[in-house]
Parts: sequence; structure tokens; C-alpha cells
Amino acid sequence: MVLTYSDPLQSPAYRTGWAVLIAATAVILLALAFEYVGHYEPCALCLKQRYAYYAAMPALFLALVLVAAQRSAMAALIFGAVALAFVANAGLGVYHAGVEWKFWPGPETCAATPKGLSTDAGNLLNQLKTIRVARCDEAPWSFMGLSFAGWNVVISLMLAAGAASAAMKALRD
Repeated sequence: MVLTYSDPLQSPAYRTGWAVLIAATAVILLALAFEYVGHYEPCALCLKQRYAYYAAMPALFLALVLVAAQRSAMAALIFGAVALAFVANAGLGVYHAGVEWKFWPGPETCAATPKGLSTDAGNLLNQLKTIRVARCDEAPWSFMGLSFAGWNVVISLMLAAGAASAAMKALRD
């Protein structure tokens, strides 16, 4: 029996997908707030962990449009791809947290390029006195024992579970 909904908001896949989209958007906005308001410079690995969010948000929106258009199988495929992207992102977060805990070495390019660094030799020397370069192997912040990378693992796994749930619900629709 195929269930169809005249109002997409009645679809469990739509509601779950919407919740994942809102959560992913909130997480990336929080990361940007930490960067631009809190002045926590992201390292190279931090920036790479944002890619899954940047890719997932439009993909989730597309999946929601497909659910509303009653194209549930295609929506389920996209929800599934988003789930896999967040699982991979959680793996990257585990790697980054391991680098912070000194379990293994990080990449050789384990420092972010400071924003606004002048190439003028006179200004460069003055800027180098005050600039702080973010390192991948140092956690600049932690809450309840988890750094940004550790929290990214937890959140990515939750988002992956939500996206997988939306995919299964879409297949039932």
C-alpha cells in the first residue's frame, strides 16, 4: 500500500527531513558564530568538516521538494546520500579529535592561513606579532570534555541517523 499525502507536512519523511535540515543549518550557523563572533579561527580540518553541512543543506532541501512532489524514491536516495556524507564527516571528526588528543599525527598542512594577512613586508612583521594561527592538534575550546571536533562527531552521527530515518520513511511513503 502506497501512502500519499496531499499536504507534505503530514508526511513523516518530510517532517524528519525538515528537522535534519534545520539542525544542520543551526550547526553551521553556530560554527560560523564561533568563528566570526567568538574569534575562534578554524584549522584546516575544521574547515573540511564543514563541507558535509554545505553539501547537505541544498541536498536536503531538494529531497524535501521531491517528497512534496511525491517522488519518494528519489528523495529517499538523496536522504541516504546525506546520511552517508554525515557518517563520513563523523569519521573525519574522529580523525581530528585523535589528532587533538595526540593519538596520531595530523596532516602536514595542519595550520589555517590567518585572515587578512598582508603581503607587504613592513605590515607583515607587525601582523606576525599579534596573529594567532589555528592548529589542528590543539583544541581551542571544549565543553563536557569534547572539542569542536568531538561535538562534530556526535552531531554528525545524529544527523546521519535523522537522514537515514527520513530515507526509510520516504521509502514507506
